Amino acid sequence: MTEQFHVYDTTLRDGAQQEGLNLSVADKLAIARHIDGLGVGFIEGGWPGANPKDTEFFRRAKDELHLKNATLAAFGATRRAGVAAADDPLIAALRDSGAAVVTLVAKSHDRHVDLALRTTLAENLAMVRDTVAHLTAEGQRVFLDAEHFFDGYRDNRDYALEVLRTAFEAGADVAALCDTNGGMLPGWVADVVGDVVATTGGRVGIHCHNDTGCAVANTLSAVDAGATHVQGTLNGYGERTGNADLVSVVANLELKVGRRVLPEGLLREATRVAHAVAEVTNVAPSSRQPYVGVSAFAHKAGLHASAIKVDPDLYQHMDPDGVGNNMRLLVSDMAGRASIELKGRELGFDLSGDKDLVDRVTARVKSMESKGYTFEAADASFELLLVEEVEGVRPSYVDVESWRVITETRPGDEAISEATVKLRTGDGRIIVTGEGNGPVNALDHALRQAIEQIYPEVGKFELIDYKVRILDQGHGTDAITRVLIETSDGISSWVTVGVGANVIEASWGALLDGLTFGLRRQRRLAGHHS
Repeated sequence: MTEQFHVYDTTLRDGAQQEGLNLSVADKLAIARHIDGLGVGFIEGGWPGANPKDTEFFRRAKDELHLKNATLAAFGATRRAGVAAADDPLIAALRDSGAAVVTLVAKSHDRHVDLALRTTLAENLAMVRDTVAHLTAEGQRVFLDAEHFFDGYRDNRDYALEVLRTAFEAGADVAALCDTNGGMLPGWVADVVGDVVATTGGRVGIHCHNDTGCAVANTLSAVDAGATHVQGTLNGYGERTGNADLVSVVANLELKVGRRVLPEGLLREATRVAHAVAEVTNVAPSSRQPYVGVSAFAHKAGLHASAIKVDPDLYQHMDPDGVGNNMRLLVSDMAGRASIELKGRELGFDLSGDKDLVDRVTARVKSMESKGYTFEAADASFELLLVEEVEGVRPSYVDVESWRVITETRPGDEAISEATVKLRTGDGRIIVTGEGNGPVNALDHALRQAIEQIYPEVGKFELIDYKVRILDQGHGTDAITRVLIETSDGISSWVTVGVGANVIEASWGALLDGLTFGLRRQRRLAGHHS
């Protein structure tokens, strides 16, 4: 499968050039293992010799990285002008990397040879020829990345093609045509790739950047024109606007074109892998990312929900299970009865036989959203609302007597917030004071410490995300505030919403809902009743 069609991942090298993305060696090893689980054929680990971190990555990879599907590739450049490949220390680092594949970047645009390399066009060809021949003679497989190829082709077609021919004649397996500046459009790419395939007779690859928003489309156009090697990054990471998103590329090839490019069944790992890599990079995944985003199969409008209730395929281009994702029904002020029924079913409640209940929940959702609540991003709060309507009482594990927050500051010192929470219990009262770097942080600490005295499992909970939005901004400081809080128990996470006249009141509602939902889930898993 790998030899018929190459899927080549460059997240660890080209993707790592994204602004704000900084990967340790341990991060790179972890990401490589995740990407291997997707079944790609090649993983580019970095540039040994040019980057100490990448040199260390390849050293550790020999013992610590046991890939099941992929072959590790080292990235580097052709030899320097006027130096034999065998004597160039950067070429030695590629030889010593232990990588079975070396991907060499070479200049294919005549202006770059003149202005960047400051050498002759003939010497550049010699640099390509000597480096490819040297590494293949040393037993390594060589791929060529023809940098700025499309721009070079437009300026000097004959020379750009001569660079590729030189590489093929010296033993390169693949010549990947790079849209380095990301300025191409699909029709242009198809024309150039078709010409290269027909003219050189060698194996052609494609490497696209997303500056026109067309990286995935350009990649698919190249495949249509004869390319059998595609390069990209997980989640479209990369400098400027990023690289072609490899998941979108392979999903489109397999699910739309019917071309098997990954080992059977591994495309279903796409969502898991994309999100796992996002966790390691600490770059929040885009909810609207095609195929694997949390909103990729999310439906909000009541009309859509009504149709989906009859047949999910009416408003979905595919079964989300094909990429390991799930369909989600969003509850909002656009929701109709069908949305509520389907969302209830998703949460484990069969509401189909109770029209009055569905009408009541629908009306309550619309009323609360008119006051500033949002449930499409706060499934946990909606589930608590639904349980309240179904069972007649809202889940509750504590009886709150009162809470207060004080923020104190002295000139020259940072402000300190102190929160006091008072709970009533069958045995009396629990009074806890907590400090924090802000009023919400202090309130979270105090509430958690108080509840933990009754329910120790709360000790596992952690607030992992906090979002504030001011509604009715025209009202100034007396506007309505909405807070979304994401809480985790170390295994899964859930989002709750609070609305109030100020940020602390709104935060209290979301915090209390978050702990209530978490306790309900923990106790249900342990076999307790709410």
